[in-house]
Amino acid sequence: MAEEATYTPTELLACVASKLLEDGKSVFVGTGLPMIAAMLAQRTHAPNLLIIFEAGGIGPIVPVLPISVGDSRTFYRAVGASSMHDVMSACQNGYVDYGFLGAAMIDQYGNINTTVIGDHDHPTARLPGSGGANDIGSFCWKTIILMRQDRRRFVKKVDFITTPGYLSGPGAREAAGLAEGTGPYRVITQLGVYGFDEATKRLKLLALHPGVTVEDVQANSGFEVLVADDLTTTTPPTPEERRLLRVIDPTGMAIGK
Repeated sequence: MAEEATYTPTELLACVASKLLEDGKSVFVGTGLPMIAAMLAQRTHAPNLLIIFEAGGIGPIVPVLPISVGDSRTFYRAVGASSMHDVMSACQNGYVDYGFLGAAMIDQYGNINTTVIGDHDHPTARLPGSGGANDIGSFCWKTIILMRQDRRRFVKKVDFITTPGYLSGPGAREAAGLAEGTGPYRVITQLGVYGFDEATKRLKLLALHPGVTVEDVQANSGFEVLVADDLTTTTPPTPEERRLLRVIDPTGMAIGK
């Protein structure tokens, strides 16, 4: 009998995402799990991680999980209390290494939809829209996407491109005027971790979460996902990481109780 997991799926996602962030780099984060992942990285392997918030907080040491990117705690012990204009300009000038985004829908080239489901003018559902997501996905060097995966969310072609990935494939991003070397880097779902094939720019499975199979991944995708030859398994959260997550999010706002 397989050993029962002592961690929740949300804890696993937060820990896996945090490990992607390197010490001494900068990251533009949004509300919820991206915040938790960045705060966890700062408390563990990346103490010099520069966290940037959309409302203008630059380099804070956030005490506990803020309610939003405009919460006053996003400025706590920060190196700068600036503005949305300044942090977006920093992205545009190439100063931000990582961007953390969520997505309602993603396609095989990493294009993100957070605008509408269905036809734009007569949609079946309207979503929150871009906010700063288009800027982050366009200008940060590496974009990390956290989302839930199923056949309605992992689609061959998104209904609307809110945030560009690799558009229609190799060279399309650069042809649209975006800097070479930028673009989606990793996608993390409840099933595994994905990167993008260098030759085709298509989504590629790099690691499975414990207990998940490649068949599970393909069954929850609306297109054939490429699979890495050296497929690995993600590392479960340690007791210390789980303890830190409760310190970061004491009310369980994002992690849960």
